[in-house]
Amino acid sequence: MPSVLGSAALSTSSAFSVHVDQAAIARICATGTTAAAAAVGGGACSPTHNKPLKTAQEVTGLLQAGRRQDVKNILRTNGWACDSPVRPELWPALCEQHSNGKKVDAVAPATPSTTAAASETMDGFYWDMVSQVFGCTDLPDRSISLPPFVEPGHCQSYFLTNRGRAVADRVVSVLGYACPDIVYSPGIYPICAILLHYMTEEQCYHCMSNLVSSKEKMFITQTKQLYEVTWKTVMQICKKHVKAAAVHLQRHCPSSRVERIYMDWIWWVLQELPFTHLVRVMDCFFHEGIKVLYRVAMAILVLFHKHTSTNGFDWTSYIQKNGIDDALNKFCREMTLATIPPSKILKVAFGIRGLSSAYISRVFIRTEMVVKSKSVINGPRQLVKSRSTENLPNSQSQNNIQMVSHTLTIREGAHSPGPRMIAVGGYPVQNVNSHILSHQDLLTLWSWLPVRITMYQPILLYTTEEHGCSLTTFYVRVEQHEPTLLMIKTCNNEVFGAYCSSKWGERNMKDDRGNRQAYFGTGETFLFSLYPDRAKYPWVGIEGDKNLGHGSELFMAADSRMITIGGGEGQAIWMDENIRYGKTDHCQTFNNPPLCPSGDFEIRVLEVYGFSTEH
Repeated sequence: MPSVLGSAALSTSSAFSVHVDQAAIARICATGTTAAAAAVGGGACSPTHNKPLKTAQEVTGLLQAGRRQDVKNILRTNGWACDSPVRPELWPALCEQHSNGKKVDAVAPATPSTTAAASETMDGFYWDMVSQVFGCTDLPDRSISLPPFVEPGHCQSYFLTNRGRAVADRVVSVLGYACPDIVYSPGIYPICAILLHYMTEEQCYHCMSNLVSSKEKMFITQTKQLYEVTWKTVMQICKKHVKAAAVHLQRHCPSSRVERIYMDWIWWVLQELPFTHLVRVMDCFFHEGIKVLYRVAMAILVLFHKHTSTNGFDWTSYIQKNGIDDALNKFCREMTLATIPPSKILKVAFGIRGLSSAYISRVFIRTEMVVKSKSVINGPRQLVKSRSTENLPNSQSQNNIQMVSHTLTIREGAHSPGPRMIAVGGYPVQNVNSHILSHQDLLTLWSWLPVRITMYQPILLYTTEEHGCSLTTFYVRVEQHEPTLLMIKTCNNEVFGAYCSSKWGERNMKDDRGNRQAYFGTGETFLFSLYPDRAKYPWVGIEGDKNLGHGSELFMAADSRMITIGGGEGQAIWMDENIRYGKTDHCQTFNNPPLCPSGDFEIRVLEVYGFSTEH
């Protein structure tokens, strides 16, 4: 059985799996030992330490206890050798903590029997998938056709044997079969290959699956758009936080070439770093996510700047002859444990001042908004407006207004910008128990709704207080309801939101040409702010102006990673997939100011209401 074979896939002579070329990796370790000895008088693949290194059992025990900060500090400072027996046990545990986005401290410590049973079940699942994809569990004699999201020029195999590379091909292919939403992910193959150096095929697949599906942290980009966002994020934080190194890079190449160099940032780490250095980076990466790679890329630039400015080698001539990008790659490849050990890279990476995770997240979100906005405005897809009033609750030609006149009195001038005066008895807003709005705020908001909607009972569909912070859950609970009312309270107590006229499920609809809709919604959609300012921002075309541009019709947009309301020169409301961070700007659709003073916001509570036609 494959699972039996898999259990024996770790070599008995070293920490490396049977997928590894033992002779080649032994030479690297021997070189590391020599270099370390020359540097500090002994060691194996890394310099010796005064304090004994932690064992895998000690680290996994901290993981099970929910002590993530302690684990982070250990991973950053414990210089395990590349042939350390720690990783075959440690790396699967680090990846497992990201399963389905669950927090480690919410998982009870596993017993050996439950762990073995769970492992056997998961292994059986993998081999079932292999059988579905390939028809059997034997490795095929012919080469395996890789999924289209793989970058053929960046299929690093490191020290895998030919059979090991075939195993990596199979794992990536099964992953592509199981995750059809992956569009472009050049980092998947090399990360998979690195994992296979220390574990079985089944373990590798489960680790990759956890990294790809993680909701709490990003590990692997899965679209071209997000790949663009990552390199632009690296470029921005480099220019601000390692300015001298960024200027050094820019000084030696044309301005048009700078972006091209940053586009390859991830290959400085995954392709050019020596394996002895790379595995130490991955120790931290499997715990902390892609931000580790950001920091390491910045550290490489800092060390490159310092090295090429002071080293005896004539780097200036080399750069002039071969280009600074080639010089940067040469610098990475020629690192040794004696000249620039892994501990030096990590010390520089994690020692960059002012570079907090929250700051990196804000830069990433802003960059993502800009990239997505440009792709919508300039992309090939045509704007498709949704049907204006299809499936909306109707008022039987307004006759029902008279039937509920005892609950609703309207005093509204033809062009009055203020709220309607409403006399509401016990129905419909009195039963609303909002964590965001007071009863008076609800009355104000109710006065801004379309008249026919005010007759219906509001129903709480989704709240972060009860249903958690997940865009997936948001869609499950909300997407088939039309219309919906979104209310946001930020951590700074700003309160704002939007009345959304169309179903969020329309994000998956296609136009007559088969193109997926970019934006959808109707002119009934509007924004509102209740604190610190109280205002309603209707669609700019509400007065019937026919000379409005494309940006005035960008009502709603959504995908698996974000939702947006309003567009054109900015997005009125944008929220990330974890419903935690967001941004608000002026936009052409509603001609609104930013709905909170800072523009960026962190969500304290989100509530979404639908409307029931049952009295």
